[in-house]
Amino acid sequence: MTVRWGILSASAIGRVVVPAAAGAPDAEIVAVAARDGVRAKAYAAELGIPLSFGSYDELLDSDEIDAVYVPLPISMHTDWTVRALEAGKHVLCEKPFAMTAADAARCFDAAERAGKVCIEGLMYRHHPQTSLARRLVAEGAIGRLAEIRAVLSVSVEPDDIRRTPALGGGAVYDLGCYCVSAIRLFGGEPSQVYAMQAQDGPDGEDLRTAAVLTLPDGVLGHFDVGLDLPRRDELEIIGTGGKITIPDPWLCRPGHIELERDGVTERLPVDPTGEWGLVGTPADSYRIELGVAAAVIAGAEREFGREDAIAQARVLESLRRSAKTGRPVPTARVMEP
Repeated sequence: MTVRWGILSASAIGRVVVPAAAGAPDAEIVAVAARDGVRAKAYAAELGIPLSFGSYDELLDSDEIDAVYVPLPISMHTDWTVRALEAGKHVLCEKPFAMTAADAARCFDAAERAGKVCIEGLMYRHHPQTSLARRLVAEGAIGRLAEIRAVLSVSVEPDDIRRTPALGGGAVYDLGCYCVSAIRLFGGEPSQVYAMQAQDGPDGEDLRTAAVLTLPDGVLGHFDVGLDLPRRDELEIIGTGGKITIPDPWLCRPGHIELERDGVTERLPVDPTGEWGLVGTPADSYRIELGVAAAVIAGAEREFGREDAIAQARVLESLRRSAKTGRPVPTARVMEP
């Protein structure tokens, strides 16, 4: 089954996703919509997309599209995900899926009513690099899991939308979503979070955040993220008998991870047989993600769905509340009236 995709927004991420789709036999990007027709047409011409639309609604009305990829600003994710589902389209929405657990639930409610698929776009999760690390942890390669440490920082200009609170910007949502996702993936659902932020600007921009998450079985997760720091991408999974280091956990480019035990470090290849056809660029992750999305749309069993997306949004919401109050926050509290 080939899924015909439309992109809502002529955003920069499309310049990665469109070439990635070209390598996926079950995905074809056939349309893009922007806020004006001239911009949409230029973007389509640049990337070789057949159709362009001067509004998002026009794209949703098209019968030539099966599914919609939503890379809009975070504050717009829920509304346009729901509108796309109500228009009869499947949806792959960029991370973070929603700003609140209630918004995430609203999207999946709309998907159930429409009989369509709704997916949160955390592409690194589907890459064989992540699968290898998960298998090693499950097999006890590092003993009993004890700590998970995640880091992600970038340096963006002050007027970048990723720093704009009104658009859902800020370090926790834009970057912390990756760290939270990985901590949950390897360690389970946190019962409590404690976050501290460094804010700047008249709107109280969330520039840097550090947090500790209390996980099941006494495991600790901790991360730090920043929007005004040099690029850093780190993930360590630490056990009582060793450590797994993933040097590029989110873009998955190096082709190996490191397993350290008894003072000896092994470099383990992510794709030793060449099965995945990896080329060592971010396009790998998006190509694999689009393939997973197509399989789910075709009826394959999904690993990450409603409960996972709502739990992810709940933890992000709890972190924001903790940073605001300066106190630890039980994650269940954000669901209370």
